Amino acid sequence: MSDKEVLEIFLKTDALLNGHFLLTSGRHSNQYFQCAKILQYPEYTSQVCSILSEFFKSYEIDTVIAPAMGGIIVGYEVARQLGKKSIFTERENNIMTLRRGFTISKKEKVLVCEDVVTTGGSVFEVIEIVKNSGGEVVGVASIVDRSNGKVDFGCPFKSSLKLEVLSFAPEECTICKENKLPLVKPGSRKVS
Repeated sequence: MSDKEVLEIFLKTDALLNGHFLLTSGRHSNQYFQCAKILQYPEYTSQVCSILSEFFKSYEIDTVIAPAMGGIIVGYEVARQLGKKSIFTERENNIMTLRRGFTISKKEKVLVCEDVVTTGGSVFEVIEIVKNSGGEVVGVASIVDRSNGKVDFGCPFKSSLKLEVLSFAPEECTICKENKLPLVKPGSRKVS
């Protein structure tokens, strides 16, 4: 699939929002990718995740891991397509952790999946969990890369869609300065 075809899925499912948004990173943006709107449709989920699984199919992977909430379905679908195990991390007392009996063995080869990458904060937390468990991160996959090329995970990174999207530090936000649109936080994670 081309970027254009993936973007068409975002538009068809109303998953690309325009307005004034508070991102999980704390930054502000005029656009928001609500991947959950795509992930509610198995056929679209399969299509956008096939780009990721196709890219990583030649890699040695034991397990696919994803941060809750947004990455769980992406990780599961990529794992399903690769025929691998799928696990996820979640926050406990605001700290990303493995729960529910999930473990990572020494030298286990792990692919990290996420829905959207802006600063990579959640992915970096998951990478730390994998490394602290003795596992090896072989790559990172996401549906959307909106980092504008600024994130380096120290391993191969593949996205289904790469777009340059404006984001601002809160004090530099032009939308705030115009004071025309209310600030909205559509994601699942609370931002202080």
